[in-house]
Amino acid sequence: MNNTIRDLRARHGWSQAHLADLLKVSRQTVNAIETGRYDPSLPLAFAIARMFAQPLESIFHPDQETP
Repeated sequence: MNNTIRDLRARHGWSQAHLADLLKVSRQTVNAIETGRYDPSLPLAFAIARMFAQPLESIFHPDQETP
């Protein structure tokens, strides 16, 4: 799954560690989500969307659409 977390985080001036602290996850988890190596759980995805005050679908994009 592709996402815009890195860009959103940069706009806020937040490090991966700071975002991880806010979300109560590890910095490695934030890095893995940003690089697409890990898809967050639905509760974590909603927490990320709330953190950036963005709709979920504006942050997360499937690799390819299914018909």
